[in-house]
Amino acid sequence: MKKSIVTLATVLIITFLPYYVFAYGPGPGRGHGAADYYGPDGSVLSQLNLTPEQTAKINALREANLRDMKPLKDKMFSKRGDLRLLWLQTNPDQNKIMAAQKDIRALRDQMQDKMTAYKLEVLKVLTPEQREKLKSFKMGAGGRPGMKGSPGMGSGPDMGNRGNW
Repeated sequence: MKKSIVTLATVLIITFLPYYVFAYGPGPGRGHGAADYYGPDGSVLSQLNLTPEQTAKINALREANLRDMKPLKDKMFSKRGDLRLLWLQTNPDQNKIMAAQKDIRALRDQMQDKMTAYKLEVLKVLTPEQREKLKSFKMGAGGRPGMKGSPGMGSGPDMGNRGNW
């Protein structure tokens, strides 16, 4: 009976621990990141009546940002895999896990800094009228831009409203 309980507890821990460990907040991850929503293709910026010159500049900024972000996203993916392996060891090493989490946080900070710099560069391309129109948009469900008043994830303050645009 005692062996059954220990076995069941072990199985439950192994099954549910990764969900807890890898639950992380919003932000760019592997694949399409937040930069995809700020390009002229099907995004909020496409609703700002951009000139061809603005579209070209924003596309160039977007491509440069994606190029800069790719190595960081790849490192993030690798570090998350390393962290997962550390957690799955028979006797997880607390110091190694803490170091891996610190590395992941540092990468996330670098990615956030690059995204902020990208958004600021995009704002420089826009006219004052376009910037005002951009302010009228609000983040909707899933952290994607939507119209003000659209339902987001949760309805409390700051829920579903990430970023300044």
